[in-house]
Amino acid sequence: MGNCMSDVKGGKQAIVGVGHHMDPAAAAAVGGAGGGGGPNDVVDLFCRTNGLHALYTPIELSLSASKLRDLDIVSKSVPMAVVCVRKRDGTLEELGRTEVIMNNLDAVWIQKIHIMYQFETVQTLIFHVYDIDTKYHNLPVKDLKLKDQDFLGEGSCVLSEIVTKRNRSITLNLHNRDGHGLKNLGKLTVLAEETVTSRTAVEMTLRCTNLENKDLFSKSDPFLRISRIVETGGSVPICKTEVVNDNLYPIWKPVCLTMQQFVNKDNPLVIECFDFNSSGNHVLIGKLQKTVADLENMHKSRVGANFISPPSGFRGNEKVLKGQLFVEGYAEKQLYSFLDYISSGFELSFMVAVDFTVSACQKSFVDNWSMYLLQAIMEVGDVIQFYDSDKRFPAWGFGGRAYSGTVSHCFNLAGSPGAFEVDGVGGIMAAYASALQNFTLSGPTLFGHVVNKAAEIAAESLKYNQRKYFVLLIITDGVLTDMQETKDALVRASDLPLSILIVGVGSADFTQMEILDADNGHRLESSIGRVATRDIVQFVPMREVHSGQISVVQALLEELPGQFLAYMRCRNIRPHNIAAAQTSSPGHPMRLE
Repeated sequence: MGNCMSDVKGGKQAIVGVGHHMDPAAAAAVGGAGGGGGPNDVVDLFCRTNGLHALYTPIELSLSASKLRDLDIVSKSVPMAVVCVRKRDGTLEELGRTEVIMNNLDAVWIQKIHIMYQFETVQTLIFHVYDIDTKYHNLPVKDLKLKDQDFLGEGSCVLSEIVTKRNRSITLNLHNRDGHGLKNLGKLTVLAEETVTSRTAVEMTLRCTNLENKDLFSKSDPFLRISRIVETGGSVPICKTEVVNDNLYPIWKPVCLTMQQFVNKDNPLVIECFDFNSSGNHVLIGKLQKTVADLENMHKSRVGANFISPPSGFRGNEKVLKGQLFVEGYAEKQLYSFLDYISSGFELSFMVAVDFTVSACQKSFVDNWSMYLLQAIMEVGDVIQFYDSDKRFPAWGFGGRAYSGTVSHCFNLAGSPGAFEVDGVGGIMAAYASALQNFTLSGPTLFGHVVNKAAEIAAESLKYNQRKYFVLLIITDGVLTDMQETKDALVRASDLPLSILIVGVGSADFTQMEILDADNGHRLESSIGRVATRDIVQFVPMREVHSGQISVVQALLEELPGQFLAYMRCRNIRPHNIAAAQTSSPGHPMRLE
């Protein structure tokens, strides 16, 4: 995930407002990768190489709202913003979602929305703001069903309206859907900034001492919010730490800021320390202003900086507080992109496992099953094989009964015991058709065997090649009988260059698949208590694809670049011949002057 949670632990999670195409691994490490609005490097390079993109400039949108409607009785609205672009046929395509902010009618969101600005195209943006119902607060924002949330307001503009303004900012009046009904529903401000192409990032561990206690019966629950000062004099939040409960001497988990966020080391940052309140009325403990260069010097000299209390109605001047901020750790990093690795010779290797159980392939369901199978394999396979040099793919079935009477939970679709690879996506489909003649439908549905087989191949490849990353596509009805064994296999596989994409077909209960996906912020745990090194599973229910809610390729590959980078970075594997690797697109992106 690396995905923003709607309200994990009551809004106490950390958030880094960086799109996943910029630094997914860092964002995931602190719980703040985006809601799917940024471009996906896997799909994007494939499309551009096939001439499917015009000239563009990558743009980052920051959102804030004021005077939103209050639809809650005992508290305030809990807002989330959703950004869509109107397509040529009039339908809306979702670009991304912000995080959810607890009990706040003047929301300032940290999560950014990314869009490719095309000079020659009219790009109409639609902004929707929702009040998130309490029972959905523990869901990832991407899983929230918008029809189940209370609508707070809508605004729209053309992207060129924003980027042509001197301050690259526009404030919209929110109104009811389609302009009908109430019209004074608050305001939404949108700031557009060009994405900075840079690998440079800084990782800092921050701590405080002697903070002022703002609570009556306990100690303050502090968190930090870091904002960047922009040219107009205002500020844009770029990062929020997690909350440390009941502590006046907190130390937070490391935060990673990219060059896109802080622009340069001499750009001033505002660091505010708040006492967290579940009501949303967080109390300011103190603030200070420092550049990244200042923070680096603070680390080197081991000195702290005093927080300041702003002037108030009772006091006309700023007050220097006893509380101090220290930089416990500081390191500059090079965050290589997915394209850096691919352009220097790294490959993705595709594998497929198809469900042959009775529940998945009932006679009344077989036509739909074959259609979904074809769609998933063809669309995902076409993209993945683009990154595979030999285009030979392992292909297995599971849960089928051979004519000998033996049920196999991992058999070669090609038929021969020694021939588990087939040629290209067409070879997968031919092998599947052949296997239907040699295996009868059986069961139960077990994932553990095929996951272990894929992990075995990935582990074997490490002995002679660290440039391959494997992607296993499992197509199933989603009802498992070896849930714990599958968890154990996935936890072991999390140490290997492997991601697993699961397509759920049919109307079954996919709760088990959602648990394996681990988008709730909780990594999988094995039967012996070991926690997965990283999230390697992405699940998509095909019924949502079939209904047109999502694209199968974008949905399945949404988290793949982040999972790939998380593996490479945690093992300090760098691209080869990085001087030749390209971080910008093969096309010629326009520059906004």
